[in-house]
Formats: sequence, structure tokens, C-alpha cells
Amino acid sequence: MEYKWITMNSIIFMFNIFAISVWSAPPRCEPGDEILGRCRESAEEKPRCAEMVLGYCDDMPYSQSIFPNLLDQRSRQEVETSIEYLLLSVFNSLLGGECNPDLRLLSCSVVVPRCDHDRAVKPCRSTCEQVRKSCIHAFEGIQMAWPYFLDCDRFFVSDEEGCYDPLEGLRATQEVALADIAPEEPSTIIQFIYHSNTQMVNMLKKTASRCSHISRTYSIGRSLEGKDLLVIEFSENPGGHDLLEPEVKYIGNMHGNEVLGRELLIYLAQYLCSEYLLGNERIQTLINTTRIHILPSMNPDGYELAAAEVEDSNDPENQEGPRYDGWTSGRTNAQNIDLNRNFPDLTSIAYSRRRNRRYRSNHIPIPDSYWFGKVAPETYAVMKWIRTVPFVISASFHSGDLVVTYPFDLSRHPSEGKMFSPTPDEQVFKQLARTYADAHADMADKNTDRCGGTFASNGGIINGAQWYSFPGGMSDFNYLHTNCLEITVELGCDKFPAEEELYNEWKRNKEALLSFMESVHRGIKGIVKDQKGKGIKGARVSVRGIRRDITTAEEGDYWRLLAPGVHIVSAHAPGYTRVTKKVFLPSRMQQAGRVDFQLKPVVLEPGMEDLDIPLTDTYDRFDPYNQFERYTLSETHQSGEGGSEKPWWWSYFSQTGGATPNWLLRNN
Repeated sequence: MEYKWITMNSIIFMFNIFAISVWSAPPRCEPGDEILGRCRESAEEKPRCAEMVLGYCDDMPYSQSIFPNLLDQRSRQEVETSIEYLLLSVFNSLLGGECNPDLRLLSCSVVVPRCDHDRAVKPCRSTCEQVRKSCIHAFEGIQMAWPYFLDCDRFFVSDEEGCYDPLEGLRATQEVALADIAPEEPSTIIQFIYHSNTQMVNMLKKTASRCSHISRTYSIGRSLEGKDLLVIEFSENPGGHDLLEPEVKYIGNMHGNEVLGRELLIYLAQYLCSEYLLGNERIQTLINTTRIHILPSMNPDGYELAAAEVEDSNDPENQEGPRYDGWTSGRTNAQNIDLNRNFPDLTSIAYSRRRNRRYRSNHIPIPDSYWFGKVAPETYAVMKWIRTVPFVISASFHSGDLVVTYPFDLSRHPSEGKMFSPTPDEQVFKQLARTYADAHADMADKNTDRCGGTFASNGGIINGAQWYSFPGGMSDFNYLHTNCLEITVELGCDKFPAEEELYNEWKRNKEALLSFMESVHRGIKGIVKDQKGKGIKGARVSVRGIRRDITTAEEGDYWRLLAPGVHIVSAHAPGYTRVTKKVFLPSRMQQAGRVDFQLKPVVLEPGMEDLDIPLTDTYDRFDPYNQFERYTLSETHQSGEGGSEKPWWWSYFSQTGGATPNWLLRNN
């Protein structure tokens, strides 16, 4: 009996053990559950490769993935509801088509990694680094941080560690396509389309990244609505001023509805970069000897308004047809300020003092009263920019006619709206205007039956005030407040031409754009030094018969455009003697002549100070009462733009109900 009892207890014990084992075993996986990630692994089971089923990653060059993925997401459902997956699905929309599908495929390689032998294979770090280098500009363009899950050091490995290239198939396809269409010789390829503000920023940053050894982008400020006023620079030494290297600037889209100049400057940036890399000697010489600054859009807010109206007018459901009022919509900035009437009116000051024999029409200080009016943030940014960089020449691009105008733009007689009103540098300005007009395909054409035909007898150029007079213009301000000589280029009668016309406009203007920049290498240049050979900053260089002086830059270098002929040139500075030289410039001279000055120190007797030298503290007074800052803060609050406002793309992610992706905010 005892033996039977022990045997029975053993059987019951074993049955309990078996029952517990059966009860605690994982449920049987139904067909398809493994793909959906519903089957939980027991402690003994390891993750296994499974068929990959994710809509935005279905074109990956492999068919099996594994959970948990590289982000430790444990199921397909967890991936599909994640911010990371949402982001990779909207890359194309956010970045305006930039870096697509490269970014999406790279992201998929992390979210649904390739699986071999039940093990996740990490993508190659070198591929990640290449994509990041090519695409970081696109994220900067929309003020978005580089996604954490594309951290090349964290989620990617080296070739030695055993990786795979998720873009290998894409590259092979692209190489086959390029082999079919490749030209016999390398050439510059530009897409002649309109660019939104985001696309413009992306293109400029992409171009600067491609030519990083000769180019960079930088912002000079922001529009009222917070858009960067982005400049792309080309130079042998981007970011720094080289001794005796002249500086040139181009400004487009000052009036938001005048868009051709904006697009031409975007094309020009691409052309300069590409041709430099292709070995174009003309372009290489230009960039190696000149510092070029290009601001395609001074009024991005106005452009956005004008472009939206054009888009609406082209809507096929719009029964009324195109109604774009190209002469007004988007012309002003977001404050309804015409930027080309918003600069300080220094021309009236110059006219009021011109009878004073000792008066010089240069470096006129900004009156304190100016700051108590409305100063647009775009105007403020450009003024600070041209006060900081020693520009020699400049061109501002507009539309409405076909002509080049030059200062003064304000008539010398208040009651005369169309009166020839020359500057002391009339000859040089005409030479600059003629350079652009003559190189343009048809601006200087004698045919009067065309856009710009009114100016045919003038060869396509005219004094600004003789055309029509207005105060507060940017060109007059450049001339009277700095060394810079700026012309205004009216590119055509159509302010917003059809997209199919953009290529033709590029062909008409390309040579003129290049020739004008090359024209900065005329006249004379040199260094004003003391007896120890150190450059003198702020010294004056004067030309007899021209009542406008220019001042030396930080290291004592200067550039003075002059017409061919004989000139008496002198240099002087407070505390130094004046030195005078006679200069002859031949008419066919291709490069600026070198004229240096060495000044000797002199002790001035009381009351004998050189009255020609302006008081630097007066000239340096720039918004002395911080009126602009107070006014701008007020305007910003009224427009609802707070300092903590999220970027425009934030709404893509803030309404998902999950955790907000603060890792996408650049300043976070």
C-alpha cells in the first residue's frame, strides 16, 4: 500500500508540473501574427527574421526584417504609430523634394533593418555620412534638426564591422539612367523653374555645400515674418576679406512681386559653382580675384504673397481666369512698406549742402530722426550689411521695364519729377550702366517697338531721377553713406513671367551678370600705409574734380573706380600729411592700376584740424536710441509672431497624440 501511495503521489506531482508547463507556454501564433509583431517570445526564444510589411519601406533592397529594430521598437504596430515613421513618410513634402528617396531609404534601414540569419544587420556609416553632407542644408532651410535616428555614429557601423549599403540599388539605377543621357563633355545643368522660399534656401545651401572651398551661405537678418535673408558668397577665401580683393553684391526681389531677378541670381549661384568645378578659366579667375555676395531675395514675405496669388490665378477651377495684379500684390513687405522708399533720404541732405565749397557728398551720417519712423527689418538688415562689408559696386534687380538706371534717383529740384540729377561720379556710373546694358541680349537695342523701347535712344540706360524721382532709395543710400556704387537693373516689362520664359531670360542676362562683376577691376586700387608699413583704416582717397571721397577698409586697402584719362589722386587721414599723385588710366586697361600711398605723421596745431574728415562718432551712430528694436518688438507682437513660436512644420507632429518630438527643434 505504501508503495502504491508513493507512486500515485509521484504521478500527481508530474501531472502538476506538466499542467503548469502547458499553462505557462506562449500562445500558438496564428498565420500573419508574427509579421504584425503580436507573438511575444519566451525567454528561450530569440528574435527571428520575418517578412517586412511597411508601406513607406516596401522598396527596400531586401524582404526580411526583425523586431526589435535598431530603435528598440518591438512591433510593426509600434513602428507605424511612431514619430520616426511619420517623419520619414513626409520627408518629400517637408523638404520640397530634396534628398528624396535617399533620406527615406536611409531611415527605413534603421526602422526596419535588414535581417540575415535572425540577426539585424546595421547600415553603413559611410552612406549615412554622405547623405548627411548632401542633405543637411535642406534641414537647415526649414529650421529642423538632423533626426536623432540618423545619427551616423549611433545607428550605423563601419565596413569592417559588417554593414550594408541601403542606397546601393538606387545608385545602380541612377548610374544606368545617367549613362543613357550623359553628354560627351561635362556641362552645367540648371533647372529653370521658380523656387519657393524653402526651395531657394535649400538650393543656396546645397550649392555652398557642393563648393564649400569657394562658397558659404550666411544670413544678414530676418524678414518681419521670420524668414532668413540668406546670402551666398563666392571667394577664394569664403568668410574673410582678402587684402586688395574688391567686393561685389547683387540684390534681387526687393519688391516681392518682381521675381525674375530672384531666379536669375539663384541660377547664377549654381552656374558659378558648377563652372568653377568644371575648370572654366573665366569663372575661376573671377572668383579667385573677387569676393561676390548674392542676396536673391530681400523681400521673401512679399514674394510669398505674390506667388500665392499667381498660383490661385492658374487654378483650373478658377472660372474667372488669371487675375494677378502684378503691379501691386506682394510689392511691399509684410508691414506694407515699400523697401525702396524706406532708406534714409541722404540725397536731400547732399543737395542742401552742395553749395558749401568744402562739402563732400560721401559718408553722410544717418539722421537720428530717421529712426523714429517706420524702419523695415529688411531695410535695417541691408543697411547693417553694407556698413560692414567694403562693397565697391552693386546691382539691384527689378522689373517693370527694360533699362539700367543709376543715381541720383531723387530729383535735385523738389518740383521736378523728371530731371537729370547726376552724382559727382556721373562718368563712372554711366560706364557701369553701359557695361550691363551692352552685354544684355537686347537692352541696348535701337528698336523702339519693344519692351524698353522708350530708352532705345539712350542705349538702354538713364539717370534715375530723369526717369522718375523718388526719395529713400537704396542706390542713393549706398552712394552717399558708403563707398559702394549701385545701379538698378529693370529686367523686363513682365514682373512675374511664365516659367517657360525663365531659360530665355537667363540666356539674355548671363553675359551681363558676369561682365558687370568683372567691371569692378577698373580704375585704381592700393593701400594707404603709415611709415611703418601698417595700413591706415578710414583714410580718405580723393580725386580732384570729383566731390566724393572713398575711405580705406580695415587694413588700409581701397578701390576707386575711375573713367580712363589723367587723374590727380590724393590720400589723407587725421594726424597725417596729405600725399598727392598723378595717375594715367589708358582706355583699354583691363585691370585696376596699383597706386599705394605712404603717409607721414604730423602734429596739428589747435584749430587746424582737417575739416574734410567727418566725425567718426557721428557716422558710427546707428540707431543710437534702439528705436528699431522697440518698434520691431511691437510689430512682431501685433502680427502674432512670438519669440517661442514653433516652426511651420511643427503641426505635422503636434497633433499625433504622442510625445512631441522636441529633438527636431534646432535650438532644443
